[in-house]
Amino acid sequence: MDSHPIESMMKTAMESIKEMVDVNTVVGDPVETPDGTVIIPVSRVTAGFVAGGGEYEGGDSDMGNASKTQQSSQYPFGGGSGAGVSVQPVAFLVSSGTEVKLLPINDNIIFDHMIDMAPKLLNQIKDLLQERNKGA
Repeated sequence: MDSHPIESMMKTAMESIKEMVDVNTVVGDPVETPDGTVIIPVSRVTAGFVAGGGEYEGGDSDMGNASKTQQSSQYPFGGGSGAGVSVQPVAFLVSSGTEVKLLPINDNIIFDHMIDMAPKLLNQIKDLLQERNKGA
């Protein structure tokens, strides 16, 4: 049994999207700087897909005296499909020696930096309080 034309149309469109978007689109290829730091781009990928079609009967049919069941399988098919892909950079993973940082690309970088600094600040406060208690 032959497949419906919309199946091959959808298959072709999905294969094209698969070629455009892969794991390297989301987490990019690492780039190494001369000092040994490795930078890995991270992106947000959004994809959309639509397909549709229908069979129609023309005004003058060349099918002659064919039965209704034969005619229904011989109607011409008209259809189309479309897809869209959006790639937005979100952040960079930066690895330098023993430290790995996530550097986001957005307006809230101050808050992200404060969150990154919080453990260091808490350790400094803890050390300060321990020194104060030893001196008392």
